[in-house]
Amino acid sequence: MLSSGSSTPKRSRLLTWWDSLSSLSRFLLIALAAPLTVLNVWAFSTIFSYFKSLLVVLLVAALLSFLLNYPVNWLERNGLRRGQSAILVFLAAILCLSFLGVTLLPLAIGQAQQLVARLPEWFDSGQRQLMMLNERIDVFGLPISLDGVIAQINDRLKAQLQTIAGRALNLSLNLAVFTVSKLLDVILITISTLYLLQHGRDVWESLIGWLPDQVQQPFSKTLRSSFQNYFLGQIISATCMASGLISVFLLLKVPFGLLFGLTIGLMALVPFGGTAGIILITLLVALRDIGLALQVLAASLIVQQIVENGVAPRVLGSVTGLNPFWVFVSLLAGARVGGLLGVVVAVPTAVVVKEALVAVRSTRKGDEAELEEGAGVRLVETGMDRTNDPPSPERRAAKPIPKPN
Repeated sequence: MLSSGSSTPKRSRLLTWWDSLSSLSRFLLIALAAPLTVLNVWAFSTIFSYFKSLLVVLLVAALLSFLLNYPVNWLERNGLRRGQSAILVFLAAILCLSFLGVTLLPLAIGQAQQLVARLPEWFDSGQRQLMMLNERIDVFGLPISLDGVIAQINDRLKAQLQTIAGRALNLSLNLAVFTVSKLLDVILITISTLYLLQHGRDVWESLIGWLPDQVQQPFSKTLRSSFQNYFLGQIISATCMASGLISVFLLLKVPFGLLFGLTIGLMALVPFGGTAGIILITLLVALRDIGLALQVLAASLIVQQIVENGVAPRVLGSVTGLNPFWVFVSLLAGARVGGLLGVVVAVPTAVVVKEALVAVRSTRKGDEAELEEGAGVRLVETGMDRTNDPPSPERRAAKPIPKPN
C-alpha cells in the first residue's frame, strides 16, 4: 500500500464552481453569456472604428516588426547588437520597398489603366465567342442555349465589371498618391516599427506582465508562432506565386501579365485568395481568348500547387492547424469586425483562440485525472484494497478441490 503522506490534488476554484452547478444553472449561464459576448464584440468594433487610424498604425507597425524580427534575431546571434541589427534590417527593408515602389508600382498602375480602357473591347470579344459557341451547339443539335448568358453579358455584367474595375483602379491610385494624412501615417508607422524592433521585448514583457504567471510564457509563445510564422509563410507563398505567375504569363504572352501576376500574388496573402484570384483572372482572359484562358488556368494551378505543396511546407510547415471551415469563418468574422485589416489578422487570431481553448480543455482533463488518482489513493489508504484479505466462504466454495494422486 502507498504511504499515507500522499495529498489529495486541489482543483481550480473555477472548475469546482462550474461542476457544482446544476444542468439548468449551466444552461442559464451560457444563455446569459452569449448576448454579453455579442455586446462585447459590438463594443470592440465601435472602439476600433473610433480609434481606427491609431490602431491601424500600431497594428501595422507590430506586424512589420514581427516579420523583421527574423533577420534581426539572426544578426544578433551572429554578434551584432540589438540596436545595430534593427537599424540595418530596417534600412534594408526601406530600400527594398522603395525599389519595388519605383519599378513595379508604376508599371502595374499603367497596365491597370489600359485594362480598364480595353474592357469594353474584351466584352465584345467575349460576346462574339459565345455567339460562335452557340451556333456550334445548334449545329450539333444539343438542347443548350446561350442566348440568356449573352444577353446578361451585354446588359448587366459589362456595366458591373467596368464599375468594379474603375473603383479598384481609383482605390489603387488613392493608395499610391500620398496626402498629408497618409504621409503622417506612414511616418508614424516607420517610427513605431523601428522602435518596436529595438525595444519590442520590453514592450511585450510589460504587456504580458498583467497576465497570471503560469499563462505568460505559453501565451507569448503561441502568439509569436501564430502571427510571426503565419504572416511570414503567407508572404513567402504570395511572393513565390507572384514571381512564378509573372514569368509564366510573360512566356505565354498574356496581356497585362505583370498586373495579373501581381493581383493573384496580393490576393494570395489571404487564405483562399489565391484561388479566387486565379478564377477572376481566368474569366477576364476568357473574354479575350478562351484558348489563352485555359492556358492561364492550367499554368496558374500548376504554380499554385508547387508553391502550396512544395515551397511553403518546406519553409515553415503547417502554422495554423485550423480546419478550412474555421479559417473561412474567421475570415468572414474579421471582415465584419475590422474590414480589410480584420481579414489580415483573422486567421492568426483564430489560432490563438483555438490554442487557448485546447489549453483549458487539457487543464480540465488533467485535473480530472488527478482527482481520480487521488480517489484511488484514498481507497488504498482506507483499506479498501482487500487483495491480501482471507477469502470469503463463497470464494472458498467456488475454489476447486484438488484431486488426490
